[in-house]
Amino acid sequence: MAVDTFLDAPQTNLSGVARILVRAGRIEAKAAEDLTKAAHDKRSSFVAQLIESNTMKPLALAHALSTALAVPLLDLDAVDPKLLPQGIVDAKLVSQYRIFPLGKRGGRLFIACADPTDQEAVERIKFATQLAPEWIVVEYDKLMRLVTNQETTTTQSMEALVSSDFEFEVTDEDPASKEEKADVSSEVEDAPVVKFLHKMLIDAINLRASDLHFEPYEFNYRVRFRVDGELREITQPPVAIKEKLASRIKVISRLDISEKRVPQDGRMKLKFGSKTIDFRVSTLPTLYGEKIVIRILDPSSARLGIEALGYEAPEKERLLSAIVRPYGMVLVTGPTGSGKTVSLYTCLNMLNQPGVNISTVEDPAEINMPGVNQVNVNDKAGLNFAAALKSFLRQDPDVIMVGEIRDLETADIAIKAAQTGHMVLSTLHTNDAPTTLTRLQNMGVAPFNIASSILLITAQRLVRRLCESCKVPADYPRPSLLRAGYTEEQLDDTWRPYRAVGCSNCNNGYRGRVGIYQVMPITDEMQQVILKQGNATDIAKCAARDNVRTLRESGLVKVKIGVTTLEEVISATNE
Repeated sequence: MAVDTFLDAPQTNLSGVARILVRAGRIEAKAAEDLTKAAHDKRSSFVAQLIESNTMKPLALAHALSTALAVPLLDLDAVDPKLLPQGIVDAKLVSQYRIFPLGKRGGRLFIACADPTDQEAVERIKFATQLAPEWIVVEYDKLMRLVTNQETTTTQSMEALVSSDFEFEVTDEDPASKEEKADVSSEVEDAPVVKFLHKMLIDAINLRASDLHFEPYEFNYRVRFRVDGELREITQPPVAIKEKLASRIKVISRLDISEKRVPQDGRMKLKFGSKTIDFRVSTLPTLYGEKIVIRILDPSSARLGIEALGYEAPEKERLLSAIVRPYGMVLVTGPTGSGKTVSLYTCLNMLNQPGVNISTVEDPAEINMPGVNQVNVNDKAGLNFAAALKSFLRQDPDVIMVGEIRDLETADIAIKAAQTGHMVLSTLHTNDAPTTLTRLQNMGVAPFNIASSILLITAQRLVRRLCESCKVPADYPRPSLLRAGYTEEQLDDTWRPYRAVGCSNCNNGYRGRVGIYQVMPITDEMQQVILKQGNATDIAKCAARDNVRTLRESGLVKVKIGVTTLEEVISATNE
């Protein structure tokens, strides 16, 4: 019988479990009311009071609830705790609701509980995990042992996180005095806040997250991780810690803890044994406090090679032939978080040879690369993109990388550098490759400068990569595939797209991300269109004649070879 059938009884002060047991004749109504009152006085649950008072044995209660609600029953003694999944449900929710995750399959999350009528727990878990909870009834005493062991393990791991092997390195471009460093280390040392921040950072790294979001609201405070491009709520810590947490993050990021009215940007490093991990920090004043976003920077991603980024053979050949040219400009475009920096640094890594002088200016430098002269923008000191570029031209560079072209002055200097014997790499925020050229024209760059300096433009997006362990063939209707962009010739019987399922090794059927690319070289025909001040549509037609794939077409190739799903490509492209 469904859980909600029992809960539709006339309103009383009895809990769902109490009403079930009274209806089943397992306890008297008066005894249920007394137990309910005692539980309320002790701020405990009815189930806990029922077992502690010895009114029912844990096994008898589990059998009664399993029979009445048709919910599966499990003996936890038959389960190895070491094999149970970790991190699916936040430890705070596990302790608060006395539940324990047993595993997930697809969009379902199987949870051990002693009270399957707890609707509040269902909603909190569903919201936090974006999975549909399914109860498995277990004996209360065995569940409590499991939860207690988990709390002990979590406490021990939290204490280990703040041991001497785990510490923040305060980053500062100027050498700080010993007294200054001592002040920083002691400014905000609230132990629970320190432990919480350390745990969040370690959890994010273990989950392969790219960003952490700390978001204050009027009545709650939530933490979300972006995993494989998808934001996922992790926990809701007490609202009271928001000020201390913000101050702690700002102190170790070398930001002004007294300034809460304007956005600030900083960096921090986390030392974990012999490994050092970099983070970029951004604060933003909101109605109810400062929202903080921490981006995890992975220097190793730029050294994986161009094959790991997901370029298909034609796109890879065009890009490689452009960046080895002695002079000119290569632009990478796309929204924030689309992997532009990793693509640029992958190119720099290939160009980084002892005989090549490479200089970069960024805001800030995200990936440290030995052999490359990297400069951080400092607007307060007058060191902006344009000023750094002017200085670079006096430093005998071979390759220049500009983090982003934001204004006409920066664009003009970068183009002049490309026209005077330097290879220039940079980024712009545009939707695709053809619109990049019109964006430069709108900024005020002369068409003849655009046509004579730009060698190639690559637009990119990141889509989630299918998990190889659980993906299965999908049966999409033929009209849907045609509407997505496939041709009749491509829809033969030699291939079938895949869909996401979900297993213990992935995130709802996906694991990692892969790029889709539109790599557009500037041909002679395209230069003529630019000189005539043609629009993006005219340039796109030229690109199509040169067999340049659009972002959608590039994504459809990834679908055809089973790397991602059609839904991912459609959501990432707008055609």
